[in-house]
Amino acid sequence: MMKIKTLFFGITTDLVGTSNLDLELSEASTVEDFKNLLKKDYPQLENLDSYAIAVNESYATSDLILNGNDTVAVIPPVSGG
Repeated sequence: MMKIKTLFFGITTDLVGTSNLDLELSEASTVEDFKNLLKKDYPQLENLDSYAIAVNESYATSDLILNGNDTVAVIPPVSGG
C-alpha cells in the first residue's frame, strides 16, 4: 500500500468535508483507480459532472500510474462569467 496526499478545491471541499486527506492505494494504482476509490468512499462526488485530476501540479490522464507520496488534486469544473 502507498499513501497519496489528496487536495480538494472548490465545491469538492464542501462535498468531501475537508480540503485535504491521505488516501491509501495499492502499489501501481492509476489515476482511474484513484477516482474509483474516491467515488466509493465519497459517493457525493458523483453529483459533479466532471472534475480534473492533477498529480504533482500537472494535469493527469486516467492511465497515469501513481507513486507513493504523490500529491493529487481534485479540481472541480470552473465556470466562467
